[in-house]
Amino acid sequence: MTYMRTFGPAADPVTSLGWGLTVICSLVILIIAGLLLTATLRARATTAALSGIPITRPGGGLRWIVIGTSLSTAVLLGLVVWTMFTLAAIAKAPQPPAFTIEIRAHQWWWEARYLDETADRTFVTANELHIPVGKPVQLRLIGDDVIHSFWIPALAGKTDVIPGQTNLAWLEANTAGTYRGQCTEYCGAQHAHMAEFVIADSATEFNGWWDRQLSDAQVPASDTTTRGEAIFLARCGACHTVRGTGAGGILGPDLTHLMSRHTLGAGTVPNDPQSLPAWINNAQAVKPGSRMPNIDLPPQDLDAVTAYVETLQ
Repeated sequence: MTYMRTFGPAADPVTSLGWGLTVICSLVILIIAGLLLTATLRARATTAALSGIPITRPGGGLRWIVIGTSLSTAVLLGLVVWTMFTLAAIAKAPQPPAFTIEIRAHQWWWEARYLDETADRTFVTANELHIPVGKPVQLRLIGDDVIHSFWIPALAGKTDVIPGQTNLAWLEANTAGTYRGQCTEYCGAQHAHMAEFVIADSATEFNGWWDRQLSDAQVPASDTTTRGEAIFLARCGACHTVRGTGAGGILGPDLTHLMSRHTLGAGTVPNDPQSLPAWINNAQAVKPGSRMPNIDLPPQDLDAVTAYVETLQ
């Protein structure tokens, strides 16, 4: 997570303002410290030289107060104007957004619904957003339980996600890459493990990703994965959705294409062969307090479910 260097028009003006404020405020501090040190040293020298001589108070001190107050006021007004121009620059995208993502914040993960005018091209994913490089994307932010805050510092500023209220934001990436974000409003025990990721792809890669997300889950091709699917439907299907199967739960993330994501538990652990079975079987040991209960499957059943989940590409 970096906010000192940014990669999009929704964040670049804020970064410039941040660096400008840092430089100007540092100069002000140095000037004040220098004047204070100079005055202190001169006062000590004068006191030593004039020991025993009555103290006189020469005029002209008010002039320094007027100069200092005037300069400070001018600098502060300049910073106010710069800040207002920056706010205006990031208030809305420079061109109409390519599409809208409806993001719903849960304890402690992010649900993302990609909206399209054609209903059958709308789909749901979780925790990882893909966007095309060079195109603005509008975010519709909705809180499901408590107040959260959505922040991808390299691409855009913070926007609170409040239950009962829909807030709008936008972001755009000028450079392909993966940008990490974080919930920045304390939202409970696993607030620190509520990350989000934005992957900026080329237009071709992004369109291919969108098309793949529309497909249903693969049909199990072996006895092990078939058995794993049956166990998954019985133990996990009430909370999770896997399109093309009988799993239609809405309490947890849509898992239709889980294996295309890089992490589990909203950035808590990597999505790899070591972490996946541990997360499936004993989520509370990985992310205590999360809404996913421990399943405690026998080893053979766990192997079958893991093999099935690994087909959710």
